[in-house]
Amino acid sequence: MTQTASEATTDELEPGGRKSIIVDETPVLLVRTGDDYYAIEDVCTHDGQPLTDGPIADGEIACPRHGARFDLKTGNALCMPATEGVHIFKVTVEDGQIFVASNDETTPTEVTAAASAPVESAQTETAQPTESSEQESPELPENDLALLDALKQVIDPELMINIVDLGLIYEVEQDGTEVAVKMTLTSPACPAGPQLIQQSKMALERLESVEEATIDLVMVPPWTPERMTEEARDQLGIF
Repeated sequence: MTQTASEATTDELEPGGRKSIIVDETPVLLVRTGDDYYAIEDVCTHDGQPLTDGPIADGEIACPRHGARFDLKTGNALCMPATEGVHIFKVTVEDGQIFVASNDETTPTEVTAAASAPVESAQTETAQPTESSEQESPELPENDLALLDALKQVIDPELMINIVDLGLIYEVEQDGTEVAVKMTLTSPACPAGPQLIQQSKMALERLESVEEATIDLVMVPPWTPERMTEEARDQLGIF
């Protein structure tokens, strides 16, 4: 572990402040929350974009693009679409000077189901998220597998996994030629939401037995990686 020169002063980095720095040729985001200081690799492991402007709350930073969250203290990935954590750096404060050093002893872990807490819901243009206390567990059709097979044609463009194996489908009900689907997203901020909803509707209405499909976007219960099939988890490297 090699300590760098002072990166900032405590007067310069006020509570809530952040500063982009370079440590060992790696872009790092130095953050102050209250009297605590954190230094985290300034890159989202999902798409390689900077975390610089991401919202920070409760010791977590969120990717401003797709909503993946990381623990500032451990670097762990807390929710999809990120499956790998980011590296953290050791911060020390001496005589008002803030030093940041590489921390080779700390290895971030992959996303865990326990960390997939619900966040504030986001609205899409094609459907409004709803919260239903009755939606406690997924109810999928047991006999009409054609509906699920059709929905498996819809692929999440970020994770490249179909929405059924990803665990986004909560409920499918068919009444005559009408089908009602309750589905969710890996994150309320998922930019692919409107696309997935529209593609799900089109995939079902291509079936001869379906004239109209209604897609209801729900956020309760919140999605977690535990909803994925083993095949999907293997594809993402989550064990």
